[in-house]
Amino acid sequence: MPAGPKQTWDRRARDWLRRNRFPVSIVVFASGIFLSVLAAGDFTPLSTVQPFIAINSVTAAPGAPNYNLAFVIIGPIVSIVGAVLFGGYLLARQRFEHLMKTKSKAEFLRNLDKIEELLWDLTPEDEQRYLDKRAEFRLR
Repeated sequence: MPAGPKQTWDRRARDWLRRNRFPVSIVVFASGIFLSVLAAGDFTPLSTVQPFIAINSVTAAPGAPNYNLAFVIIGPIVSIVGAVLFGGYLLARQRFEHLMKTKSKAEFLRNLDKIEELLWDLTPEDEQRYLDKRAEFRLR
């Protein structure tokens, strides 16, 4: 019996990103902050402090491109994107947990649309919790 069509790499990547949304948002946010710190270490008086002297000798070497100029632009943008991903996940998680604690079937039905909307920002495990809760209330 054939197992079915093999998933494409982009489908596998999307599934992996959905399962690991929170760690990915932390990594993106931290990367943006790191790039911003590297840029600040070159264009502020911090450039005379020891760790930045060694770093700047690599990122802004004489005769080579000054990568710190790119860090000035890319760092804050990546930080903002990471902060939005991180904050969005935390808010969705908080709202979802609040809505899933209800014991009332009527309240659960009232918030069904909100829960399904929040599931777009959460993991497949949360979707399974939602389906279990629906089964508990005997909903289709």
